[in-house]
Amino acid sequence: MNIAIDPHDIKKERILDSAYNRFLHYGYSKTTMNEIAGDVSMSKALLYYYFPDKSQLYVAVMRKLANSYLKKLTSNSDGFHNLEEAFIFQIDTQHDFIVTNYNFFDFFRLNEQNLPDAIWEIIEELHSAEIELLRNAIVKEAKKKVIRPVENPEAIADILLDALHGVRVRAVSQKKKFFPGKDQLEEIHQKRLLLVNIFVRGLTS
Repeated sequence: MNIAIDPHDIKKERILDSAYNRFLHYGYSKTTMNEIAGDVSMSKALLYYYFPDKSQLYVAVMRKLANSYLKKLTSNSDGFHNLEEAFIFQIDTQHDFIVTNYNFFDFFRLNEQNLPDAIWEIIEELHSAEIELLRNAIVKEAKKKVIRPVENPEAIADILLDALHGVRVRAVSQKKKFFPGKDQLEEIHQKRLLLVNIFVRGLTS
C-alpha cells in the first residue's frame, strides 16, 4: 500500500536541510531568511508561514540534529564489550557531533547567556539519553560481576557526565566563554578519555 506524502512535510524538510547547510557553513549570524527562501525557491512570505522567525527555524533544525544524535547514541546500546567501551562511545559520539556541526553552534556562542527554553529542553533530552546509555552499561557489568554492585547506577552515570562537563567548563572558563573554541575540542576530548579510564578503574577495583 502506498502512503501519500504530505507536500507540506516535503517543503518543511527542504527548508530544514537548506537552513542546516546555511547555519553550518556560515553560522547563525551570517545566515538570512532571504537566503534560505532562495535556496528552496520559495517566497519569503511562505517561508515565514512555516517558521515565523530565524530563531524558531534554528530550533527546528536543532531538533532534527538531536534526533539524529539520539539515533546514533542508541544504535549500539547492547553491543559494548565492557564498561570503558560504553563510556568511550558516549564521549566519542558527542565529540564527533560537536566537531562535525561546529559552525552550526554559532547560535550558542551568540546567545550563551540567553538560550531559548526550547534549546535547553533539547539539551536535557540528550543528557537523559546519555545517562540511560551509561546506566545500562553499568547495570550490565554489575550483573556480570565485572564491577562491584552499584546501588544507584543512574546517579553514578550522572556524576560521570557532570565530571566530563567540568572538563569542558574548566577549558572554556580560562577564556571566559560558554562554548569551547574549535582549537580546544581535541584537548577536551583527550582529557575526558583520561577521566573515563580513571573512573572505570575506580568501579572495578
